[in-house]
Amino acid sequence: MSLNPVRPWRNIYRRKSRQIMVGRVPVGGDAPISVQTMTNTDSADVRATLDQVIRAADVGADIVRISTPDEAATRALREIVRESPVPIVADIHFHYRRAIEAAEAGAACLRINPGNIGDARRVREVVQAAKDHGCSIRIGVNAGSLERHLLEKYGEPCPDAMVESGMDHIRLLQDNDFHEFKISVKASDVFLAAAAYQQLAEATDAPIHLGITEAGGLMTGTVKSAIGLGNLLWMGIGDTIRVSLSADPVEEVKVGYEILKSLGLRTRGVQIISCPSCARQGFDVIKTVEALEKRLEHVRTPISLSIIGCVVNGPGEALMTDVGFTGGGAGAGMVYMAGKQSHKMTNDQMIDHIVELVEKRAAEIDAAEAAKEAAATDAAAPQAQPA
Repeated sequence: MSLNPVRPWRNIYRRKSRQIMVGRVPVGGDAPISVQTMTNTDSADVRATLDQVIRAADVGADIVRISTPDEAATRALREIVRESPVPIVADIHFHYRRAIEAAEAGAACLRINPGNIGDARRVREVVQAAKDHGCSIRIGVNAGSLERHLLEKYGEPCPDAMVESGMDHIRLLQDNDFHEFKISVKASDVFLAAAAYQQLAEATDAPIHLGITEAGGLMTGTVKSAIGLGNLLWMGIGDTIRVSLSADPVEEVKVGYEILKSLGLRTRGVQIISCPSCARQGFDVIKTVEALEKRLEHVRTPISLSIIGCVVNGPGEALMTDVGFTGGGAGAGMVYMAGKQSHKMTNDQMIDHIVELVEKRAAEIDAAEAAKEAAATDAAAPQAQPA
């Protein structure tokens, strides 16, 4: 897929994969790369879990996963699914009955390791439940929980062992005539995960779920995930992602979108281009950007905003953004609209003014898109024949 044919050095060609559905969200094929997270509440607590799902959806989560380790969790899942604004993936480990119960409760997808479910009969029962209730399945291979025979064969977790595990699990599903699956081969080691995913991408056309598992806290995990996921996405590998952080699931979604936005693979909300600040700055860049990030969280329309402290790089950056502000002197700076100088604005009024400009521009873009969609609908509608 060419992101920009005029600039070939920016092209990312996505690996061709089959497309499956996770509820109403397409995964794979030419669908946008979806962003996922996972709740960390007590899954049996409907209200706490649903509140977390809704908060994640509000910042852009396309899919949310919920652990269902016991009957209380699968009972609660029915109500959570009914009220959730996004498709829910039920995370299953070991007990095959939980997978069947989750499918019956309305889960859009079952995250399982078929090798842990049990014998062939149990796998067949889980697959039949998925078929009966319209569930897809994610095969989840993890370097930390590889099968014993593979560890004995290879001596340690390695890409060959992880991919062999994944392909064995794929065959289990395909032997039961089930093809609505995606697959992941996660590891906490960036090199191991990247190598496993590259090998997996050559071995199957199934949609791939990307993740660097157990990546760490908010800062360290973000850096680790950006390196691991960013490189794979740059190579065109990956159809859906989850950034695994020891942090609020909302932060996982935000980081996921920032990774995709930095590669031009998804656009959502305001992308702020700002300088690191230095002695030339005409205003406090750091505090300004912090304030704008919070004030503009509600904007979902893709918009670029440049906040530059001085005129060295400010005008050049503003040429490429929807809205821009460049610091000047005497407590004021220049506002840019669509790359052109618009008007001066004092530093003390700048934040409120930029928020107003961004909101106005977002409304204009939304209105134009709505008009375009309406025109397309009208053009596609059957024309009335004269009597």
